[in-house]
Formats: sequence, C-alpha cells, structure tokens
Amino acid sequence: MPKLTIRMALALSSALGMPGLAATTARAEDTTTLEAITVEGASYETEGSNSYRSGLISVGEKAAMTPREVPQSTSVVTRKQIEDGGYTALETAVENIPGLLVLSNDVGRSSLFSRGFEFDYLYYDGLPAPVSSIYGTQPDLSIVDHIEVLKGPSGLFIGTGSPAGSVNMRLKQASRTEPGGYVTTALTSAGQKRIELDYGGALNAAGSLRGRVVAAHAQGDGFIDKQENGVDQLYGALAWDITPTTTATFSISNMRRDIAPYNGLPSHADGSLLWLDPATTTAADWNRFDNDVTDGVAAIEHRFDTGARVKTSLRRSHQTGDFLYAYTGSPAAADNTVSQLSWIARDFTHDTLAFDAHAELPFALGGWEGLAILGLDAQRAETTLRAASGAFTGSWDLDSWDTSALAAPAVVYGNAATTETDQKGAYAQLRLKPLSALTLLGGARLSWVDVDAVSASGATSHVGEDAHLTPFVGVTWDIRPDTTLYASYTEIFQTQTALDASGKVLDPLKGQQIEIGAKADLATGLAVSAALFQLDQVNRAQSVPGTTYSVAAGEVRVRGFEIEAAGEIGDNLHLAAGYTWSDSEYRNGTTAGNVFSTYTPRHLLKLSAEYDVTEGRLAGWSFGGQWRAMSDFYSVSGASTIRAPGYGVVDLTAKRALDDTTDLRLTISNAFDKDYYSRVGGTSVFNFRGEPRSVSLALTRRF
Repeated sequence: MPKLTIRMALALSSALGMPGLAATTARAEDTTTLEAITVEGASYETEGSNSYRSGLISVGEKAAMTPREVPQSTSVVTRKQIEDGGYTALETAVENIPGLLVLSNDVGRSSLFSRGFEFDYLYYDGLPAPVSSIYGTQPDLSIVDHIEVLKGPSGLFIGTGSPAGSVNMRLKQASRTEPGGYVTTALTSAGQKRIELDYGGALNAAGSLRGRVVAAHAQGDGFIDKQENGVDQLYGALAWDITPTTTATFSISNMRRDIAPYNGLPSHADGSLLWLDPATTTAADWNRFDNDVTDGVAAIEHRFDTGARVKTSLRRSHQTGDFLYAYTGSPAAADNTVSQLSWIARDFTHDTLAFDAHAELPFALGGWEGLAILGLDAQRAETTLRAASGAFTGSWDLDSWDTSALAAPAVVYGNAATTETDQKGAYAQLRLKPLSALTLLGGARLSWVDVDAVSASGATSHVGEDAHLTPFVGVTWDIRPDTTLYASYTEIFQTQTALDASGKVLDPLKGQQIEIGAKADLATGLAVSAALFQLDQVNRAQSVPGTTYSVAAGEVRVRGFEIEAAGEIGDNLHLAAGYTWSDSEYRNGTTAGNVFSTYTPRHLLKLSAEYDVTEGRLAGWSFGGQWRAMSDFYSVSGASTIRAPGYGVVDLTAKRALDDTTDLRLTISNAFDKDYYSRVGGTSVFNFRGEPRSVSLALTRRF
C-alpha cells in the first residue's frame, strides 16, 4: 500500500503541470513535517487488507482485473476470511463459497463441485495442476494469500478440463521489506494440534531482494474413531526487483500428509441411512495414507511505460502417494452388521510441468481503447500407478466396531499403468471499448492434446486432438459508475476414449455456458452480484444397444441463479453471503428428464460474518461465524436411492485482541450440534456424517 509523502506530492504536482502547488508545498516542506497519508486502491494481495473482498482477481484471466471486468460469476476467499474461519484446508475454505459443493472425505481428499461438475484442475498463481481427490494433493492454506473461484467453463486459457470452472490460489508472496510475520498455535476438542509460522522481509539494504518462509505442522485425531489427519508444510518464496519495471519471483513448497483414512459408512440395502453415533467408524487398525507433494513456481514479469506487460512463468510438481486402507464392502444388515470389508492399495507417482508466456498490450483503434492478451502455454504430465485390491468376509458390528483380529493384507502389485499427457496451446483475447462504459470481449484458443496410456496388462492407447478451437465472447456495460451488466459465452473440452462404429475415438466432450448478470460496488463497502446461467455438456458417449461401439450424442443441462455479496458494511462489519438455485437434467437418451447431478442440492445458502467491536466495554472483541444451509440431495446406487435430508449448520467465533500484536480466537463448530449427513454415495461406502459440535482455540502472535 503506497505512502504519499511531501516529496512525492512535489513530484506529482510538477508532473501534472501545477508549479504553483509545487512551490506552495515546497515552502510547507521547509517549515512542517506531515504524517504519511495512506492512499488505498485495488490490490491483488489480500493479506493485511482486513477485508472480505478483493479489489483485483485473475481467475479466468491472465491479467489482474476488477471483478466487474470479468463477465462470469466469481468469488474470493480473502486472507482475512481464511484467518477468521480458522481454515487450514482448501475444502473447508471453499465450502463457504456460494454455489460450491464439497463432498467430504479426509483432509485434502474431498471432492469439489460447481454447477454439477467436479473440478479436475487447481491453479497456483495461474498455472494449472491436475487434481484427483483420492491422492490428497490439495494444499495446506498456510501458503495461500487468497482463493479465487470462477464458475462455469473457462477453456480460453487452458483448453481441456471440466466445465465446473477454475480454482486459482494466489500463493503468499515475498512482498514485505520490513521484517515481520506471525506464529499461530491451535488446539481442537477432537485432539487436533497445529502450529503455523510465517516470516519474511528484505534480504538486502535496498529492499529489492525479499524473502519469505512459511512452515506448518498439524497432527491428531478426527472426529471419527481411528481417523487421523497429519500434515507438514514448508514453503519458501523470493522476489527480486531486477529493475524498477522487471520482477522475478520464485517459490518452492513441500507438503506431506500422514493420514489414517476413513471411507464413510454403508447404508442399508434399500438405501436408508444409518443414524449412528457420528464417531462410528469402518476403518481397519492398519489403515494408512502417505503422500508427498513438491511444487516449484518461477516467473519473470516486465512492465513497459506504455502500460504493456509481458510475463513468463513455469511450474514443476512432483507428487507421490502410498496407501492401504479398508472400508465396508457390503450394505448394513438390519442389526447394523456388515459381511464384507474391501481394501485398496496404491503406489502413485505424478510429475507435471506447466509453462505459460503471455503479453498484455494496450492500444487505441480509431479512438477506441483496447487491450490484447496474446499467449502460448504447454503442459506435460506423467503418471505411474500400481494398484491392488481385495476383500475380507466375516461379520463386523457397526455399533461396536472391532478389527483388532484383522491382519493387513499382503499387498502384491502387478505391472504399473502409465499415462503421458502433452498439451500445448495458443490463445488470444481482445477487449475493445467503443464507449467508455462499454467493453466488448472476444477470444479464441487453439489446443493440441496427446494422451498415451499403457495399462497394467500392457494394452496401449492413444487419444489426440489437433488444433481444437475454443471460443470466448463477452460484454460488460457500466450502466452506472458503480454498476456493471455483463453477458458471456464460454467453452471448454475434454477428450474421450470411447470408440464409434468405425473404431475412431469420439469427438471431445464439450462444455458450453451462457451467462448473464450484474455486478455492483455499493457505497457501504459491499460488492454484490447476480447471475443467470445455462451450462450444457454435449457429445457425451452413449453406448448403442446390441453393439460394442458408442455415439457422441449424450447431453446434460444445468440451469441456475446465483446472488452474492462480499465486503464490508461500514468499518466494522465484514460479510460474505450468497444463495444458489440450480437444476440439472439429462437431455436425451433413456435417462432424458432425470436429474443429472443428484449430489447437488437445489438450494444452497452460505453466510460468513464478523463484527469488530471498537467502543464500549467490549472494545477489542470480534464476534462472528458461518451459516451453511442446503436442501435435500441424494445418490443412486444400483437399484437403491440414498437420500439425505437438507440441513443447516452454524459455526460461532469470538476473538479477543490481547494487545496490539496478539489475538486469541475461540471457534464453536456446529454450535447447535446438528445431526446430519454431509455426503451420500453407495449402499456400501461413501456416506459421511457431518462433524458434531467441536471447539477450537487459536493464539496468534504477530511480530
């Protein structure tokens, strides 16, 4: 945040051609020293902003822009929201984003959904990383400044992927020149313990070279018997101002998860749920899950006097996973016993490389203002997987679970399955302003994709896509200085492996969305938005009865409406809230008219708030919490339907500023001890109880 001093005012007045002001100010400088004046403006970093809104976002874009310049629905979880909510994992933070659905699992292993589809990529500083919930590679939030979410297809800058949207995490930057940081210790009533340390500052006298280090360690039990969640995170960042207009950044992180996993409860054979003690487990004593994720991100950016900007960035990731765990393999009988335990073991290695180079070029065209973004990108991913599975038969009682006599299986892996994916693309986006209040947006991308796979049995396959065109069209219209109307059409695609009658691979799945909406900045400090959307996925493989081939004829549609508000009301009330209504269906085939995304409730309501008391006897206290509510949802497992009732959960928080640098925070999660299911799956597995009431205490010391 810049400081405006007398000398800066002198330079500014001269540059603006106001010598009188400069002379007057110069005389004032001879006699008076004034305190620095803070000039607040939009910032891409949210740390230290003390706000539930972000002035700039880059998700779905390559340049940092205001949310009103992006013609799609977007949400942000700022650093203040992360700290106020005590969020340490990605799934707990985005659970409070309007329209996003979290299918619960162990920490780092939950599935994230938007508009009926699961996210299959995460972004780190704008660079993509494939994500699969089973391998627990989601980051610890100690290294994240804020989380940005764009909902709906965003294929212009990536090409392939799910139509769910984009989740971009802005990593903490080495931005501060004065040395400082914080340490936080936390303890929960379930026995989870955590410590987090963050420190940074200038590494040379000029402040042109800066560094930062973050470390976190957590361990302890979950609320489920035999479930444990542990994580170690180490992160380092450097920033070097090579010149006043050229900056190089580098970060490297290593995260290790040590988990005793749990895969949910069964239901009865007819799909009815088991309302047992929320701590009821189905885990074996020897369940284990270990993974290791190392990420490096490097970038160099140069800014020109004309306003142009060029940036090149690279991300390298190495992920390994090794796990063995048991879970119920049969429905529960009437006496709450199960007759089978299944087990799964995997040895997993995943290496990815992502590169991007782009230029942001402002221009004028016949009196119209314009901005062109041109770029090239490439990704490469190599995966090696060894898998084994099996089952035990017997009788195990869910009411008094005991697997002490069950020995771990002797895991024997066969040949490894390997997959190599290469993607590259060229993209362009053009923004034209025929009027100061009107912006026309257009863009296109050409993508080349090659996927080569070798199965454990030795069978090989190849899927390719050459010069696939992904278009983008949008418009924003500032009907008032503080209000923008927008509309957009976006696409994304995914390759398929199913074959047609001639033996050729089917055309790619295509996600395509039309969205219209409005965004406004209220005088109170709130940013509000509303959106209507229709998302179609076409070319879905449909098998042809009596044959061995498929046709690309399937189609699903998701329609919805969303409203959202985030920011401040006055100086002391911080607020983030939203409501989403959605409806999904299969459009053709034998399932036409059926619900497509049964997991997605029709109604989702989210609210987070915190009020800072600055006067009176409670001065120095802050009070707040979160409220999440949703309508009923279900899953289909064979001939059974497993239905979960809707629910609402309230978390309450209270924070006390012990002094200028120390805070003590108390959180009561599920304050009213609501009994609910957060996820349903099959009759034998993946039905998760919601966490009962728990208490956590955190102490933060800043220095």
